[in-house]
Amino acid sequence: QVHLVESGGGLVQAGGSLRLSCAASGRAFSTVTMGWFRQPPGKERGFVAGISWYGASTYYHDSVKGRITITRDNAKNTVYLQMNSLKPEDPAVYYCAARRGCSVASTRFEYSDWGQGTQVTVSS
Repeated sequence: QVHLVESGGGLVQAGGSLRLSCAASGRAFSTVTMGWFRQPPGKERGFVAGISWYGASTYYHDSVKGRITITRDNAKNTVYLQMNSLKPEDPAVYYCAARRGCSVASTRFEYSDWGQGTQVTVSS
């Protein structure tokens, strides 16, 4: 099992940038595939981005391509979500998740461990 703690959420102006962090513990981080999900108010939790073992491959939801980058630092047991050009539809609670396996998965049912989430708010 992997324990995950998100941080970096907060208030940012539209068009601005924000970097979320997710610190992991409990299992060798380099062997865990990581994903970011978000849940806007009144909506279902949906996939944002994923990164495979050692960061060899990444996958993004079409709605965030070009604006969001997922990276990982295995030495620090941390995965990041860099968000640029934030839009009014981006506000949500963002969650990081982990799963066993070397490939990226895009559904929440494929992830076994979840963080508590961090709130992102965008002002205009």
